[in-house]
Amino acid sequence: MLTIDGSTHEGGGQLVRSAVSLSAITGTPIVIEKVREHRAYQGLAAQHLAAVKAVGRMCGAETRGLFIGSRRFEFIPGGLRDADFFLDVGTAGSISLVLQAWFPVALHTGGRLVVEGGTEVRMSPTIDYMDRIFSRALRLQGAEVTIRIIQRGYYPRGRGRVEAMVRASDLNRIRLEGVHDERGICSCSCNLPDHVADRQGSSAQELLHRATGEIFEVEYDRRKGPSTGSSITAWCGFKGGSALGKRGLQAEKVGEAAAVALVGELSHAGTVDVHLADQLLLYIGQYGGTFTTSQKTRHAETMCWLLDLFGYRVRVREGAVVEFST
Repeated sequence: MLTIDGSTHEGGGQLVRSAVSLSAITGTPIVIEKVREHRAYQGLAAQHLAAVKAVGRMCGAETRGLFIGSRRFEFIPGGLRDADFFLDVGTAGSISLVLQAWFPVALHTGGRLVVEGGTEVRMSPTIDYMDRIFSRALRLQGAEVTIRIIQRGYYPRGRGRVEAMVRASDLNRIRLEGVHDERGICSCSCNLPDHVADRQGSSAQELLHRATGEIFEVEYDRRKGPSTGSSITAWCGFKGGSALGKRGLQAEKVGEAAAVALVGELSHAGTVDVHLADQLLLYIGQYGGTFTTSQKTRHAETMCWLLDLFGYRVRVREGAVVEFST
């Protein structure tokens, strides 16, 4: 059994999610100790627990010590298999982070997953980022991946619902250089007047036009549902920016925040933003390839270390850009 120190480097939830995915893919039993040891709230939170369960369903895993707050658990994978199931995070925890763990395994087997939780959650990718940036990057490498937003879920109530479908796919080597032709904005709201999404979208569009000289088309998603909130995601190529609305914050400010985040990413070197770089490392470890970004984050450092534990070596070259390659 491979013992993994969950406090290493960044030492957060991404380490947990990626470790169980790699365990399932390689058939390696693991024990993770010191789970999120340096966080204010140590151990597994609901969204981490849901991610481990999602991967476990894809390989018939046997688990020990799997409960909210657990600082040590064992994950013993069985054989990979396709699965069609529903999973409730149980809170407004991030659906996107559950999908981060599930996708790498589902690409080997195919499968369908419906997740209930938060579609837009602080400190995690929006579901639109996952669809318009992350999943598009995979689709360009040969993955057959679809994401359908059934209903949006905002903090604190959550109850968003997303369907993800994957066909077993053998990806090409990851290559994203020179693919910059898609840009856009998705401005969303739930249980709010229509003008909230309108003002978010217009504000982001105007700022991005001034900064880049390009027109970013805005798509609007206004809904009724079990939770109330707003969000916006802007993208250009494989770089993105997003922001969440909150009570007392003008919609224009929300749109500006997403646009400023994207402009910041576009002003830096590299083909992908630093968040996508963190997520793609698991894929170039498995399938090979190369991509560039502006900096090596603590998350990226953690992923390179973790991949090496499972026998996947990723090379890092730092200069005017950071290049990850195999």
